[in-house]
Amino acid sequence: MTTTPDAPRPANWAGNLTYSSTEVVHPATPEELADVVRRSTRVKALGSRHSFGDVADTPGTHVVLDRYDDGRPPVVVDPATGVASVAAGLRYGDATRHVQAAGRALANLASLPHISVAGSVATATHGSGDEVGSLASAVVGLELVTGDGERRLLRREDADFPGAVVALGALGVVTRVELETVPTFAVRQDVHVGLPWDAVAAHYDELTASAYSVSLFTDWGPDGVQQVWRKSRLAPGEAGTAREDLFGATPAATMLHPLPGIDPVHCTPQLGEPGPWNERLPHFRLDFTPSNGAELQSEYLVPRARAQEAFAAMRDLGPRVTPLLQVGEIRSVAADAEPLWLSPFDGPAVGVHLTWKPLPDDVARVLPDVEAALLPLGARPHWGKLSHALVHDPGAVATLYPRFDDFGELVQRYDPDGRFLGGYVERLLAG
Repeated sequence: MTTTPDAPRPANWAGNLTYSSTEVVHPATPEELADVVRRSTRVKALGSRHSFGDVADTPGTHVVLDRYDDGRPPVVVDPATGVASVAAGLRYGDATRHVQAAGRALANLASLPHISVAGSVATATHGSGDEVGSLASAVVGLELVTGDGERRLLRREDADFPGAVVALGALGVVTRVELETVPTFAVRQDVHVGLPWDAVAAHYDELTASAYSVSLFTDWGPDGVQQVWRKSRLAPGEAGTAREDLFGATPAATMLHPLPGIDPVHCTPQLGEPGPWNERLPHFRLDFTPSNGAELQSEYLVPRARAQEAFAAMRDLGPRVTPLLQVGEIRSVAADAEPLWLSPFDGPAVGVHLTWKPLPDDVARVLPDVEAALLPLGARPHWGKLSHALVHDPGAVATLYPRFDDFGELVQRYDPDGRFLGGYVERLLAG
């Protein structure tokens, strides 16, 4: 086991947060991990650090599973059930290569393939698509080490499972995640430009239904949606067809990056070129690391029925929001097939995603107004992004989840000594 007690404290992906941990350990075996958990008064798993708030913080020991070996291959796909057992610390992009090699696929992926499997699931991270759920919705099993150092295995049929999937790291260190898969498929990605706001108001449902995954990129200014990224699902070997007009938007003539003027070399192939699902569903390629340290992010998950009200509210805030934005993105997410207590997807939702310029003070000043507009519509802040309420009024966020008290009781049972508390998770559970 490697320990770095004297190294500088780790920072998150964006560099806007330095964690509070006093040491970082890299256990190599289940025995080493169990020993770390038992001897630590405070401990928390740390993944790819692609969270912009302190959800993963701890005043004690950070555990990183990049060297962890439980004696099994990193990804094992059961040929009978199609379930993929994935090492929790693996990046999604690395895991998908194993899944694709087995002739299987995950139904959805996030924009970045660089994020860790366990951390993404624990915060209800998602991609886009009317008929596909969050990354957590694919989970059928979890292995985790709890505060007593013992390994627990939970599956969908277990009573604790709905509270354990999106758990913010509060139940223990997740070491393995079992994911539902489907037969492999191909995707073509087409981009349209120049979609007017009137078209969004009149045809939003048709827009998001026009492809398997649809993202609308906008700066929330008067010009409407600058880019529409449409990812169409195909059978392997199928080419698909191009669409010329898209409610007034026109096809892009060249590859584009979501940010104006940025070289699209980091982006997954567009212009209708078909390819494997894992090389098209993310916006960015695994072999590049875009925007590291050059952005902040917030996101609010709005009930689908209130989407147009949310769009109108964001347009009203445009004069304040647009100057601070690199880009905004609108995504759709299906409801969870199984209830997950801390998932914001108990019904169909629309994500209002905001990629800010690295101006933390300015962003902090505008977030209360964004939340004042969106939270009354039933919006919930993304657990891994910047939120005024998660910092200043976590109790108000807890009330947005009907099963939150049940989750608190689950944490008490799994971690009675509070080993896995820290950051806003501790404030959230303190009531």
